[in-house]
Amino acid sequence: MLDISEDGRTWVLSGPASSYAVHVTDRDELLHLHWGPRIGLADAEALAVRPLPDYWPFESPLDGREDYPVEGGPRFVRPALSLRTGERRGTEWAYQGHDTEAGELRLRFRDGDLAVTLHYRMRDDVIERRVTLENHGPAVEVLRADSATWTLPDRDSWRLSQLHGRWGAESRLERSLLTHGEKVIGSRRGHTSHQHLPWVALDTDATEERGEVYGCALGWSGSWRIAVAQLPDARVQITGGAGYDDSGLLTLGTGESYTTPVFAGLWSDGGFGGASRAWHAYQRTHVVPDADQDRPVLFNSWEATEFDISEEQQRALAERAAAMGVELFVVDDGWFGTRTSDRAGLGDWTPNPDRFPGGLGPLADHVHGLGMQFGIWVEPEMVNPDSDLYRAHPDWVQYQPGRKRTEFRNQLVLNLAREDVQEYLWEQLDGLLSSAPIDYVKWDFNRCFSDAGWPEDPYPQRLWVDHVRALYALLDRLRAAHPGVAFESCSGGGGRIDLGVLSRTDQVWTSDNTDPLDRLAIQHGFSQIHPARVMAAWVTDSPNAMLNHRASSLRFRFVSAMAGVLGVGGDLTKWTEGELAEARDWVELYKEIRPVVQRGDLYRLRAPEGGLSSVQYVLGDETVVLAWLQAQRYGEPVPALRLRGLDPSATYECLKTGEVHRGAVLLHHGLRVGLRGDLDATIVRLKRK
Repeated sequence: MLDISEDGRTWVLSGPASSYAVHVTDRDELLHLHWGPRIGLADAEALAVRPLPDYWPFESPLDGREDYPVEGGPRFVRPALSLRTGERRGTEWAYQGHDTEAGELRLRFRDGDLAVTLHYRMRDDVIERRVTLENHGPAVEVLRADSATWTLPDRDSWRLSQLHGRWGAESRLERSLLTHGEKVIGSRRGHTSHQHLPWVALDTDATEERGEVYGCALGWSGSWRIAVAQLPDARVQITGGAGYDDSGLLTLGTGESYTTPVFAGLWSDGGFGGASRAWHAYQRTHVVPDADQDRPVLFNSWEATEFDISEEQQRALAERAAAMGVELFVVDDGWFGTRTSDRAGLGDWTPNPDRFPGGLGPLADHVHGLGMQFGIWVEPEMVNPDSDLYRAHPDWVQYQPGRKRTEFRNQLVLNLAREDVQEYLWEQLDGLLSSAPIDYVKWDFNRCFSDAGWPEDPYPQRLWVDHVRALYALLDRLRAAHPGVAFESCSGGGGRIDLGVLSRTDQVWTSDNTDPLDRLAIQHGFSQIHPARVMAAWVTDSPNAMLNHRASSLRFRFVSAMAGVLGVGGDLTKWTEGELAEARDWVELYKEIRPVVQRGDLYRLRAPEGGLSSVQYVLGDETVVLAWLQAQRYGEPVPALRLRGLDPSATYECLKTGEVHRGAVLLHHGLRVGLRGDLDATIVRLKRK
């Protein structure tokens, strides 16, 4: 819903529970008026005529009050837009008017030959913002073009939530008091990164289910930056967009344009849980492709075989996986070129003739004959120096002339900004997906940018933006040509997870760390912004061989992984008949609860902080509770779980025991789950009678 004042200078965008309002003054200043609970146009107009406070000459009355501060003029805050031409630096724009299309508000400004359009669209209670620059004159160097600046109301003692980590320990939640100055998070690595997810939330006194929460999430899969500033007068602004620093994003020639990625914002008065559920619903409805279709249970062969693979061996694993009830069988790294280790073959996307003499078709047909879909692993943006591709085109990688070409994992990064590289990858991947009945692609990205250069391009910074644009275009083109193929985003685990890549993929690989206990904290942080529908989680062998060698029961491993999109990644040839039978029962149970987990509303009942932790999913009349007990100390009884999202006047039946519970009792007194000892877990299914 969009309301516009009669003079065309005040706008209110409203969703079911919230509103966002801006105003252009007669001096062409774009002021932020409101972001929070729903208001009407008359309320916004009353805010618009409030005078700005008086300031000493050392401060600016505009700081902390503009909706998109540009560089130049009476401003001292961090600019969202910073430009440089041959004559000058900065922006002095004039308001040109507004228009609307398909529910989107566009505010148009102009500075000489440069047109600046600010886009606003309300989807449910999520506001999508972005900016378009159009150059109609001489070249303009865009030092910085952020997608949005978010202004928070005057409050005391803001608290900042963020998701930080590293490889094997991604998306861990941290909350801290916001102090004066700036808090900057981001990635200078060319991808979203394991170190930070591009999301922040701010509150003053919120709990899991009560209080105001403001959140922002960026839809960009390259380098990025979000700056949260506590200004001197206690106001807070959040500015973010593509690129990490101000050294130069790109150059716009005559007739060229640039549109920033979306920076989305959400206000909720339902606490952190209410904000999460709103984010999840937004992504399932507006971002993730085919989110109404539940993702299948998969088996991935990597931990069973690593690089030592063959068609016969994969067939044997597929037969065991099918007997367990798996629905999607995925061949990981090692099926192509001379790929017998991570030192060679990357970039040569044809099946190894010794390992797969008939190509991938015979194995895919065998997998389909077992009643499963067939998937493969690829890493298209990378190349090994020991590969046919690199020997033919050493200039196709990112590099700085006269400098060593730094390798990580024995590989270099292809320069996707080059059209010849884009076309090569299209031909290779389109041919691959046409050569065999492939249903799923795990798309990996196993190293960061370093020495990122393009000697033929006069503005090397362009490749940072154009690489991501080319990735998006390639995924879009492949999805259009092969609509039956699903894609998973992976980057050595959770190194490329954001709203941008999620708009083109069906799920993401959350972390290479598959230890079920570590995963509880990783998944807890992930759930702050992203839904279970996209969160891939595997059951692997015990003790866990990847990181910590911790031993855990099959029960604990399965219940941990069933909080998202269930997968299995262990060596099934070493599982006992008893383990295989137990695993089959867990897979069958997951299929029964899958619609509730993947499409239901999530309630985090208890955070994973050392004792009991739990999550609950609600979809219609059905409720699923997953609970984990890390350790039981001193023989203390395990506390009851107070459920949420239920009708207090209804009764709920436990589908396993037949026990009937009153909704009010479950909400106020809780559900006892009967866990004991260390690393115990359970699942409770309830249905409204």
